[in-house]
Amino acid sequence: MKRKPGEPIYLGRHVLALGLAVVCPGALPQLYHLLVAPISMEVRIAAGLLIAVGAGLVLVRLYSVSAKNEP
Repeated sequence: MKRKPGEPIYLGRHVLALGLAVVCPGALPQLYHLLVAPISMEVRIAAGLLIAVGAGLVLVRLYSVSAKNEP
């Protein structure tokens, strides 16, 4: 598949960051629940939402700063 002129080239770190942004909202609250202290489902959902929003903001900053445009 050929890129359109001016379309950004995403690097391997972008794919890694996207993978972490997808996995972390579910995994981190569950790990806390299993390893540290029991927390309710509502707290896990709220923590997952906060992590997802934070990860989304980080991805926007990462993509906009380090994506390179193809000439």
